[in-house]
Amino acid sequence: MSSIQLRRARMDELGALSDLALRSKAHWGYDQGFLEACRSELTVTPAQLKAEHVVVAERDGELLGFYALAADPPEGELTNLWVDRPHIGAGVGRALFDHAAALASSLGVQRIRIDADPGAEPFYRRMGAIRIGLSQSGSIRGRSLPLMELLLTQR
Repeated sequence: MSSIQLRRARMDELGALSDLALRSKAHWGYDQGFLEACRSELTVTPAQLKAEHVVVAERDGELLGFYALAADPPEGELTNLWVDRPHIGAGVGRALFDHAAALASSLGVQRIRIDADPGAEPFYRRMGAIRIGLSQSGSIRGRSLPLMELLLTQR
């Protein structure tokens, strides 16, 4: 098996990335109604591809996961980080996160904000992020999400 390759996402991959995000979200046991309510927020758009740094992880042509980073130095936001279900726990998320942090740092970002799925909070903690509060879900009215932050100056 070859190693994970990271590269910029392409416009023709937007549908596949959006589908991957939904499959990954389903890992946390959400029902179909919940996932449908999240579909719009998890859809990767052409505007997002142009405005953010969207990077995919692949191996032998297979899409394993992706992240999207919005950078407005000294602030940044990890707007997406998803790993396809068969590859969760295999180091893909760490590779994507480390790449996003290195890219953000190279762009002058000092802190990255993350609105985390509650199930992913332990992963982000292992990556060095801390919870700084709560944010409101963009998909589910009244639902709060862990608001996390990674200080790149301490990494």
